[in-house]
Amino acid sequence: MPIFPYRALEPVSNVTMRFTQWIHQLDEKFTQYISYDRRSEIVHEELQGLFAPRTSNGGGMGSTSDAIVQLSLDPRNITVEPEYYGDIDALQYNPRKPLIYLWQKFDRSPLVLNHWLGFRFRAMLGRHIFRHIGSNVKLFYNVEFSFGYNLVIEDNCIIHKNVLLDDRGGRILWRGTSVSDYANIYSHTHDIHEQANVTNKLTEVGPAARIAYHATVLAGAQIGKDAMLGTMAVATRGLAPHVVGVGIPAKVIRVKDRGQMVRSALMEAG
Repeated sequence: MPIFPYRALEPVSNVTMRFTQWIHQLDEKFTQYISYDRRSEIVHEELQGLFAPRTSNGGGMGSTSDAIVQLSLDPRNITVEPEYYGDIDALQYNPRKPLIYLWQKFDRSPLVLNHWLGFRFRAMLGRHIFRHIGSNVKLFYNVEFSFGYNLVIEDNCIIHKNVLLDDRGGRILWRGTSVSDYANIYSHTHDIHEQANVTNKLTEVGPAARIAYHATVLAGAQIGKDAMLGTMAVATRGLAPHVVGVGIPAKVIRVKDRGQMVRSALMEAG
């Protein structure tokens, strides 16, 4: 089959400079200010610019709506889902919440389909949100995560649109891993009798693993090096390196050629 690597694309030079300056300015502010209140003020200002709410003409329902929009652009005036989780570490989450809110609102703004800008913008925010983010990571729009501070994404990973990376129990995407659209990777599970009884489990994927479209990795199911979880499959027990798993629950249907070579070499050495 032909090889189709990602193309290197750039906006026109003067636009590239303006985009880059905006990201750098925000990066400097988020590096300088780590308090919840100051970061919320910065995000409030940026979201006002991105969404340009209507200016009230005074009186009536219009002014009330405008006021609600304005108030909702300030992260301090809203609650988000992870804040309701009993296992949240508020000391770690609070400084990250304004930046996570900015990430989510960017992905609902007119800028969302500007991929060149989006890759760089999310990677910048990821340096302030995640436990670690490597180089050359591509994050498409509507990628969701829980706390952020338990999430590790290594170099050259690609996470496509509408992916859930639950990091309540810890999540590591090792180098070169690819996660396709609408995939879900969990790191927590609920007791079948008592929903509030939550077990967190570190869940690791890769390196160089592939999670295909609409696939699900359950908490604690480790996906090995170069393994592939097929479309709509559900990994309940994990996959060994170099295998392809499909179905619900996922079962191994083949070993990749390179996996066979590795195993042959190990047998000869043994």
